[in-house]
Amino acid sequence: MGALVRPRVPVSARLSLHPAVLVTAVAFALLFAKPAASLLNDWINDGDAGPGLLLFPIALWLAWRTGVRTDASPNRGLGIAALVLAVVIRYASGLAAELYTMRLAIVLAAGGLTIYFLGIGQVRRWWLSFTLLVLAIPLPAIVLNAVALPLQLKASQIGASLLVWRHVPVHLAGNVVYIPGHELFVATACSGLRSLSALISLGLLLGSQSIRHPLGRILVLAAAIPVAVAVNGFRLFLTAFLMHFVSADLGTGFMHLTEGWLLFLVAFGALAAFTWLLATVERRTRRAIA
Repeated sequence: MGALVRPRVPVSARLSLHPAVLVTAVAFALLFAKPAASLLNDWINDGDAGPGLLLFPIALWLAWRTGVRTDASPNRGLGIAALVLAVVIRYASGLAAELYTMRLAIVLAAGGLTIYFLGIGQVRRWWLSFTLLVLAIPLPAIVLNAVALPLQLKASQIGASLLVWRHVPVHLAGNVVYIPGHELFVATACSGLRSLSALISLGLLLGSQSIRHPLGRILVLAAAIPVAVAVNGFRLFLTAFLMHFVSADLGTGFMHLTEGWLLFLVAFGALAAFTWLLATVERRTRRAIA
């Protein structure tokens, strides 16, 4: 009579029955409740942080779709080290009232838990989800201001050049554009920073799903920067052009907001087209080599 063979239980099923998972979930919620609540508040109320509302569920969905490795095995030592580091960062940044690192500690702790229960290989399997979670955390104000100013100036220069091309009298002073009877100030919200952060996240998704080679994925991410700057420069031109030739009301309120959304769709389409082109070149190159 042969020996009784136990059926192999999937890793996810074993974890769901593990009492340590429930205890860990409660401890995680208590420890990171405050930074998580402030992060959710920023996602809802801060326009620059808004993409996080989309990135967070996408990251969870991608992790669920990718699933758990069948050969996943825990790495207790490395997992505990990552968790200890996350707790230290959380409390140190809390004492210093530094929100970015406090929120970043949430992702580090999630990675530590993944390593503890499933091993470092599972973190590599979920690399896209973890990257999106990091991108969902708003950058510190000092970093945002340092990045926004060059974007404001470049968008102003592009918009002014297009106005000159269309024979509109224009005077550029930093990020302020003067046309007859009107003054347009390129604010931080219109600098392209919002669309840039969203385009980088979308570029990461597009590249990871369509392109295999790391260089191609890097090119997609790099393309997000000039696309965002060019589209916001064109937005400034379009706003000034309509205000000058049609109505000043087209530069404010609902129409201005609608322009922003429509041009963001144009930017996304341009980035998607560039990704498709790179993916096509990659496929043909692989077939040629094979």
